[in-house]
This record gives sequence, C-alpha cells and structure tokens, in this order.
Amino acid sequence: MEEMDMKQALVVGATGLVGRHIVKELIKSNKYEEIHLLTRSKSLFSDHPKVKEHIIDFDFLDLKKHLFDQVSDVFIAIGTTMKKVKSQEQFIKVDYTYPLRIAEYATEAGAEKILLVSSMGASRNSRFFYSRVKGTLEDQILMLNHQSVHIFRPSLLTGERFENRPGERAAEVVSKPLSFIFKGKLEKYVPVRGASVASVMVEVAQVDSKGIHVYESNLIHRLGEVLKK
Repeated sequence: MEEMDMKQALVVGATGLVGRHIVKELIKSNKYEEIHLLTRSKSLFSDHPKVKEHIIDFDFLDLKKHLFDQVSDVFIAIGTTMKKVKSQEQFIKVDYTYPLRIAEYATEAGAEKILLVSSMGASRNSRFFYSRVKGTLEDQILMLNHQSVHIFRPSLLTGERFENRPGERAAEVVSKPLSFIFKGKLEKYVPVRGASVASVMVEVAQVDSKGIHVYESNLIHRLGEVLKK
C-alpha cells in the first residue's frame, strides 16, 4: 500500500482493556501509518515507531485539539468505575463529558469515523445510573450529526486488566462455566473478550460506511469469532 493511502488513527483510553487491544490491532494493520494516543498515563506502546503518545489532563483536552485535524478514525474507549472515582460527578466527567468533547472535536475536524465503546443496556431512560450515563452519551454524540458513527455495546468484558475490578472478575469466573445457557434471547448476555471488541472495531473502521451503526454484544461476539478464523 502506498503511503498516500495510509491512515492515521487516534485512540482515547489506550491503557484500558479494550483500548489496549485497539492499539495492538492498529499497530498490526498495514492501513495505518501513525497512531495517536490520548492517555492519562504512560501506555505499553510509547516506544513503538507507529505510536505518538500524548499524556494529558483531560480537563485541558483543548490543548490537543489540533491532533484531530490529522486523523481519520477516532476510537473512544475511555472509561472508569464508581469505585475508582468515588462520586457520580467524577464518573460523569470521565464517562460522559470527556468522550462527548472528543466526539465534538472529531466532528469539527472532519474525521471520517467515530468508533465508541459503550455498554449493553445503554439508555438515557435506564433506571441504572451507569446505563443512563452511557445512553445519554450515545444520544448526544448522535446529535452531532457526524457522517459515520459506530457504537459498540459489549456485555461483560473479559480479559486481562491492569486495574483491579473484583466485581467484574467475579462475574467473569461465574459466567464462563455457564456460557452454554447463553442461547437465543440470552445470547446478548454472553461475555465478550476485550480483544474481540477491539478487532471488530478496527475491522469496521476499514469499511466505507456512512450513518449510524450500533453493534450489540451478540453481534460483536459473532464478528469476533469470524475474525479469529
């Protein structure tokens, strides 16, 4: 592939489970010549020649707004937990305010695609705080009228994490032996590997598609299994 055909990507949340695998997939791909990371701390990829890492305070995200002029695909995989941030206000800042601002900058700069990691059950009308935040974020991003938005709603994410999430780890241990019951209408609840979500997202980024596309967890799982073959 000629250099002029190669793309640049921006990944937000490269130290998280899905974000880490997104970067790995982008590095392996011959479609990308440069990968920009916006992260709160040093990642595993800072020394890779394709990677340009930008460690920032997300409260001052505007200082890196110029980066959006250079990239075609923007992967948003930033997120936290209530246990880590201790308050709903801080959770909203990380899981709503920052991602929405990133999507706004991507839209203003004319990025080709926005690819967002959301969550199964995301809905602004949910009775669950976490799902309400995710659903409200989705709605606000769609209101930006970006030309190509891809929203991924995984169920329980499995894989090696750098931070300790005992609740999710316990759910993963319990659900694996019971995976055979996730059939039919229950298929959407099957746990999905963070690596699978990432590989599907990077594959989707190569498709010339316009409009709004939502990938529920069962579809992510199926596509991930196909890509493994």
